[in-house]
Amino acid sequence: MAENKTKPTKSSVTAFLNKIQDRQLRDDCFAILQLMQQVSKCEPIMWGSAIVGFGTYHYVYESGREGDTVVIGFSPRKQNISIYLMGGLKNIEVELTKLGKYKTGKGCLYIKSLGDVDVAVLKKVFAKAVTVSSLPPGPAKQRSGFRHS
Repeated sequence: MAENKTKPTKSSVTAFLNKIQDRQLRDDCFAILQLMQQVSKCEPIMWGSAIVGFGTYHYVYESGREGDTVVIGFSPRKQNISIYLMGGLKNIEVELTKLGKYKTGKGCLYIKSLGDVDVAVLKKVFAKAVTVSSLPPGPAKQRSGFRHS
């Protein structure tokens, strides 16, 4: 079985974020860092070269494939900030109606800046993802669980 390409590293989150040249993007990322840290009560960890993650979620598919991923995380990109949420988007449909300007992908939110969204609602979205990761595994997941990293 193939291994996950994106894994936790020892790289500095602060150094990574300080390399962001666009000041507004850098400031937004530091604000998201603070929000995610408050909600998850975890220290940030670099996953691969470009994802800042909080907490670890171990999953096992029915096929037997298993691995670890972030509970919540984000990655600054050229066009937007990608926000990764455990549990996907279905669990936050109500919050999304109040969030503001965003786009979605497969289990991700994309925002251009914090100025485009209601930060209090975004914090609720993060909290819901952390809560979902702490629930007992359902039939689709044989083993799973939230761990502070």
